[in-house]
Amino acid sequence: MSNEDITLTAGDAEVVVQPGNGGRIGGLRIGGVELLRQGERFGCFPMVPWCGRIRGGAFRDGGTLHQMPLNSPPHAIHGTARDGAWRVARKAADEAVITYDLVEPWPFTGRVTQAVALTPDALTLTMSVETYASSFPAQIGWHPWFHRNLGGQDVRIAFEPAWQEERGEDHLPTGNRVEPRPGPWDDCFGMPGGVDVTLTWPERLELKVTSPEAWVVVYDEQEAAVCVEPQTGPPNGLNTLPRLVTPLEPLEATTTWSWRRI
Repeated sequence: MSNEDITLTAGDAEVVVQPGNGGRIGGLRIGGVELLRQGERFGCFPMVPWCGRIRGGAFRDGGTLHQMPLNSPPHAIHGTARDGAWRVARKAADEAVITYDLVEPWPFTGRVTQAVALTPDALTLTMSVETYASSFPAQIGWHPWFHRNLGGQDVRIAFEPAWQEERGEDHLPTGNRVEPRPGPWDDCFGMPGGVDVTLTWPERLELKVTSPEAWVVVYDEQEAAVCVEPQTGPPNGLNTLPRLVTPLEPLEATTTWSWRRI
């Protein structure tokens, strides 16, 4: 199948999937209102095979040191899959499945599969990384850019994390966990019971971002948009908290955005 944009619909919800642009969600319209910031680098992109920054772009797998390109100097950021074209495996009116084969500069072979499922009041994204060759560390996450304003008051972000990862001057977690601090944020938080963040555009819409994963990065330092990023580990996690993909055990993650009018 081609990698042209795919439009899914359910009720008055519409999602645009862009296999040819890094497997990202290019848009989410509810009742004709676009929730995601538009543009080639925005929407909601998959972060895989790592999330956030890798310190110095380098990570170890056993005794081997691997170096990734420094696409956010002095670090490497947000994986490689958002820079490639994905293939369409299956599509229907309200669902699409797309795949991406990991290639250089990532040093391991593997396949990423992302399923996008839309209902009238929710969008569920599911991603897996699998390999039939050597095992390797990996992470999965999503990086949505939600409009700060939908034509009324600015969005409000509500969540109750158990801790905040202390952020060093290099923007990476120091390894210390601290009491959650007020924003603005470009920070990683721990939610061991599962990610649960509510975005409220007053008198417009309430949207909940949930995931069984225990980590979320919240970024609201930009005027146009806010980001709520569920992921399988913290930034620099390939070094500090690696999750292993093996031929017997893929890495899998899911997030659901559910909404209601207010």
